[in-house]
Amino acid sequence: MGVFFKDCEHHEARWSKCPHLYKIRYRNAAGRQTEESGFETQDKAVARLTEIYSAKKQAAQKWGRAARVEKYGPMRFEEYVTEWKAGQRDLGPASVRHLDSLLENHLFPEFRSRRMYSFDHKVVDGFIQAMERGGVGLATQANVYDKLKAILLDAHRLGIFDESPLEGVKPPQYDPKRAVIPSVQQLHEIRTAGDDAFLLVADLMSGCGLRNGEAAAVNLKNIVADDVYRVTEQVNQTTRDYAPLKHRKANEYRDVPLPARVRDTIEWYVEKYGTVGGYLLRHPKDPGKALPYYYMDNQWRNIKRLGEVEVPDGMVMYGLRHFFASNCLSKRIPITDVAEWMGHRSIDITFRIYRHLMPGSIGRAAKLLDAGLAA
Repeated sequence: MGVFFKDCEHHEARWSKCPHLYKIRYRNAAGRQTEESGFETQDKAVARLTEIYSAKKQAAQKWGRAARVEKYGPMRFEEYVTEWKAGQRDLGPASVRHLDSLLENHLFPEFRSRRMYSFDHKVVDGFIQAMERGGVGLATQANVYDKLKAILLDAHRLGIFDESPLEGVKPPQYDPKRAVIPSVQQLHEIRTAGDDAFLLVADLMSGCGLRNGEAAAVNLKNIVADDVYRVTEQVNQTTRDYAPLKHRKANEYRDVPLPARVRDTIEWYVEKYGTVGGYLLRHPKDPGKALPYYYMDNQWRNIKRLGEVEVPDGMVMYGLRHFFASNCLSKRIPITDVAEWMGHRSIDITFRIYRHLMPGSIGRAAKLLDAGLAA
């Protein structure tokens, strides 16, 4: 930062009592050594050095921001995203595939050649309205907006925008009522409408809350207690091989409840078909490979096409996992536990999707609170 000193015959220990004035020495913006004098006290000399240092730091930051704006501001959206994407090293293969799909089908068609400096809240809001007019599903709208938000926030941190282009924008809201859930009777019919592997997957999804890929990786070794199943991996849709869980690193896991009926299904399947390295489900034509994702998708489409069992309108296979959440919440199991068991990144996701399934209400809460006050 610089130094302060006295240019006299007195020792440094005597400077505080010495009548001579302090001097300071520092390097200016051009890098040349500079001196200033006339400071009566050490505090004043230090204050001046601090002032110079702060000014140089602010100038450097201003110059750095100006350089970034000059480089990235005129950059086309597609070019900027290519650089941004290269820095997303924590994304797994499935997440990269999902990101590429959102970019190619939604973001690039709209913004591919747009200059980065031209984004503002009107541009973003107009894009959301265009998705609404185009009939894009609310879940997809929310996913597309989340990716656009991440990209624009990165640009904002670089200083491209004076104000965030997301300021004042109302993001798309995923409608939880779109999570179509089968009744208990419908579930009983659906689970037996496919082959034995489909029955096993249906029970794991509806009884333990596993995702499709997690159910495909079911392993006998993961029954860590009579009523606990440890979810350790999933079958990745892209690589078609075993991979870490979504939102978790390698070797991380989550423990979920194992209802007796699901445990019975697992044991029945093992007794009938055996295992390979503990895995129950393998490729139907090559036991050395994991079960491919399309195997269950094909069965689900066939079940709906035949129409031999009642499937609620709009239900997808993921509705079996929604049943687990509904079953938990209807039994007044805390939503914090449900979020953990389902492997959600945050409880906000669980609350947003399943809030309408929770049995509580303001009226019921008022009665409970009143009863407590009257006790």
